[in-house]
Amino acid sequence: MPTFELVSLLLIGGLIWFWLDSLNAREAGMEASRAACNAEGTQLLDDTVAIRSTSLARDEEGQMRIKRTYAFEYSDTGNNRRHGSVTLLGRRVIALYIAPHVV
Repeated sequence: MPTFELVSLLLIGGLIWFWLDSLNAREAGMEASRAACNAEGTQLLDDTVAIRSTSLARDEEGQMRIKRTYAFEYSDTGNNRRHGSVTLLGRRVIALYIAPHVV
């Protein structure tokens, strides 16, 4: 098999893996943001998260992982939009920001 074809197949395989891994990470981010909104008594708006940034970082074992930060919007009164974020290292949530709900 010529080198160009082999490199092309590896590149396509890598892109497919990245896309599938991103879908799984996004789902983990969705679950974490839903749980945080439920715990605070707020409503997750649009029922989605949007990618804010992607980078490489090392986990506690020193392994290189993809670090993704997702943004989401929620409402505490039903009449406003507030911003939150969730950061994942691989598929593990390492940070979640949602402002405390003030009654």
